Amino acid sequence: MAAQVTKDTLIGEMLQQDMGIAAILMAAGMHCVGCPSSAMESLEEACMVHGMNSEEVLSAINDYLAGK
Repeated sequence: MAAQVTKDTLIGEMLQQDMGIAAILMAAGMHCVGCPSSAMESLEEACMVHGMNSEEVLSAINDYLAGK
């Protein structure tokens, strides 16, 4: 079974799981994935700060992970 993330998954946890997720976040407009404070934000919190739709970003990440 492929790994999945949720809106509550921390950015740091996602990046530890798979660094390929960084490219998805950056393509969506979240260019601060390397910022130390972002590592402790959940996906939902980070999307809210950046005015992004967390459901769309979550879907893109889980689609990527399912395709591995």
